[in-house]
Amino acid sequence: MATAIHALLSGPGQIVHGPRGNNLPAVPWRDPHTVPPEKLAEFIAGLKLACAQNPGNVDLHTVLGMAHAMNYDVYNSMDALEAARRIAPENFLAQFKYAELYYRLRALDKAERETMKALELAGTHWEMAVCRRQLAEIRRLRREGTQKPEWTKSLRLPVVGFVLALMAVSWMFLVWK
Repeated sequence: MATAIHALLSGPGQIVHGPRGNNLPAVPWRDPHTVPPEKLAEFIAGLKLACAQNPGNVDLHTVLGMAHAMNYDVYNSMDALEAARRIAPENFLAQFKYAELYYRLRALDKAERETMKALELAGTHWEMAVCRRQLAEIRRLRREGTQKPEWTKSLRLPVVGFVLALMAVSWMFLVWK
């Protein structure tokens, strides 16, 4: 696996040895707007290959989901992050990035639920702080009304009232003439 990632990351990054001994590619770009699309496509192709060779590696699937999100490919990002969560439901980063994707899509109710799950999985003060900051931002956006309301009530009564009012006004015009 390490040789495949070394070949993949010939320029911007090196292999990072994670806390659990997993080899992860380093963050290849700090600013996603400066990434050439062909380099991002090459990085994604290499990550797909690495995921196919190591289907049980949750960190590779998480990084693949993040790379797809950088490429504005929401469905593939969601698939990769869901696969990461299926492999290791107790993995904080996979859960947090899944919640962050919903936050970025402004599905705030789902983002809040998933961020709460990530907060339960947080093991360090930094992880807790990141989750709390995201929860605060989600709640701020909900207060400001950036989310469309959910239609949970029936519109039958307003429609019946409108039809009756329209019939009453029509009847009044017919009687008056």
